[in-house]
Amino acid sequence: MPKTIDSLLHSFRPCFTRGAAYHWFVVIIMGFMLRSDHLGVTSIIRDLSLPARCYESLIHFFRSSAWSLESLRLTWIQIVKQTAPLSYVNGMVVLIGDGMKQTKEARRMPGVKKLHQESENPSKAEYIFGHLFGAIGILMGTPQKWFYLPLFMNLKDGVKTILGWSASTEGQDSHVVQRVDQGFTAAKTFGKALILLDRYFLSVPALQRLNELNASWTTRLHIVSKAKSNVVAYEPPSQTKKGRGRPRKKGMAVKLKSLFQSRAAAFQTAQVALYGKEETVQYLRLDLLWGQGLYQELRFVLVRFGGQLSILVSTDPTLEATDIIRLYGYRFKIECTFREMKQVIGGFSYQFWSNPCRS
Repeated sequence: MPKTIDSLLHSFRPCFTRGAAYHWFVVIIMGFMLRSDHLGVTSIIRDLSLPARCYESLIHFFRSSAWSLESLRLTWIQIVKQTAPLSYVNGMVVLIGDGMKQTKEARRMPGVKKLHQESENPSKAEYIFGHLFGAIGILMGTPQKWFYLPLFMNLKDGVKTILGWSASTEGQDSHVVQRVDQGFTAAKTFGKALILLDRYFLSVPALQRLNELNASWTTRLHIVSKAKSNVVAYEPPSQTKKGRGRPRKKGMAVKLKSLFQSRAAAFQTAQVALYGKEETVQYLRLDLLWGQGLYQELRFVLVRFGGQLSILVSTDPTLEATDIIRLYGYRFKIECTFREMKQVIGGFSYQFWSNPCRS
């Protein structure tokens, strides 16, 4: 294990222009791994028995110009590609993306905003003050046990003004579009990928950005998501006699939820690996047009499982319905990682401030 850790950390050496900054990077990583509490930089000093004078040096590391976050991200993704046992579906790696809200009561901390809490957990307030993070990770492991491995995570709301100081275009788009950009950035390293997202991210702007990126690069990214229960799709336009006027872009509207009853006899039964067990599900696969003004062909899968009704969707028309069902079942892996980061690692037990303004 020590040799493996040493080899992984050594891969980050080219990211630092100064040797001292790299040495502090190693100290901080080891401190995160060994610390016994979540009280910030002081916990690293205590558990590694560092002299008290190291506190200022550790604080300075996070503002050092000897490294950039982007280079660390790209190096980490390359390490994952070379060493991790990744999951592949039709030659595509499986990415998982989601947003996470962390309560922060410091009103003067950069990025803190009033956020709406969509969780149905009654122990959580409807509105909170805190940070909104966007995360992208990758599915890895074995068929017996899959894990979510984070690739990168950053603030996605409340930092537009700060990013504007550096003329950065990041953060100017909506939270949904930024998640597609994040997924495509990761997919560039792997060549082809599909990303699992919840129903919040199924939107016309997200699909438009996805189509733009796929058309501009040789990289290919597809989305597997869940649709809202009231989703309306459209049949392909019928071939009509040529004449004057614009050709029709869509056919008859289809309320997918109603098909659970009207086409119940057309549902197929299959065994699918869900949540670590073989489960019996019933499904109906449909290729329909979706998106007001966009009318993109998507693959919808209506699923009846355990008394619950779900409508899954994929932008990849070649994916089998059973693969779509199985893949979406892996999306909850990111929730497990969020819980570990909060309760075990203490990844969100932080405080930070912007540099003091100077006249």
